Amino acid sequence: MIVTDEAKAMDLACMAGQILLENGAELSRVEETMNRIADHYGVETRQFYLLTNGIFSTSGGRYAKVNPIPVKGSQFDKVEAVSQLSRDIVAGKYSIEEAVEKLEEIKNMKRLPKWKVILAAGFGSAAFSLLFGGNFHDALVALFAGWALYIFVAFVGNAHLSKIFCNSVGSFIAAFVCFLGFHFEIGHHLSQMIIGAVMPLIPGVPFVNGIRDLTNGDYLSGLIRMMDAILIFICIAFGVSLALIIGNECIGGVVL
Repeated sequence: MIVTDEAKAMDLACMAGQILLENGAELSRVEETMNRIADHYGVETRQFYLLTNGIFSTSGGRYAKVNPIPVKGSQFDKVEAVSQLSRDIVAGKYSIEEAVEKLEEIKNMKRLPKWKVILAAGFGSAAFSLLFGGNFHDALVALFAGWALYIFVAFVGNAHLSKIFCNSVGSFIAAFVCFLGFHFEIGHHLSQMIIGAVMPLIPGVPFVNGIRDLTNGDYLSGLIRMMDAILIFICIAFGVSLALIIGNECIGGVVL
């Protein structure tokens, strides 16, 4: 019976850790949450080894498990929900079975509707265009470029394309819309329009979490996150460069 309960508690802790890692939580927070859950259910001799893309867990020679974690986007409402659940578990509000049911509910939480994400991406692009020195006309072009970008990402990119291709094509679309806006003199500052338009693609969470992991001594996990972010930066730069080259060759009007 003890071994069975211990295995259930370890499975619960690993499930919570997997949801956190999949959705952008930093390693220290994940490890703290898993240890908190294991402590509450009386699992004393356990070890958790965490990477950005995997969890290795053992307990007293009677339990061993590997959870592979795909490197993907963030969903912070899930991170907050798991953190709150761990606090409720420590407060004694849930049995193991009830906690597993709650985690299943959290795991199946739906993302925001696509139209809301697209709308927010457009207005975010416009705001960043203004923030980086653009004027109202530049922000207007960035608004439509951001919408075009996230219509592609939401309906085509995330579902059917690899991360590399999705970010490259998405940044190409955004930059080309900005190029057209500049060519037809709707916007006045091409750089500010493009910067604003591609900002929704910038992987801020993986980059910052990678730095935090490195400063906490988790060098391998930090490098994984940093490489993921740097790869996206390169894809964005490639897409923007390609849009400018093609636009300049086919339409002209921009000195490269």
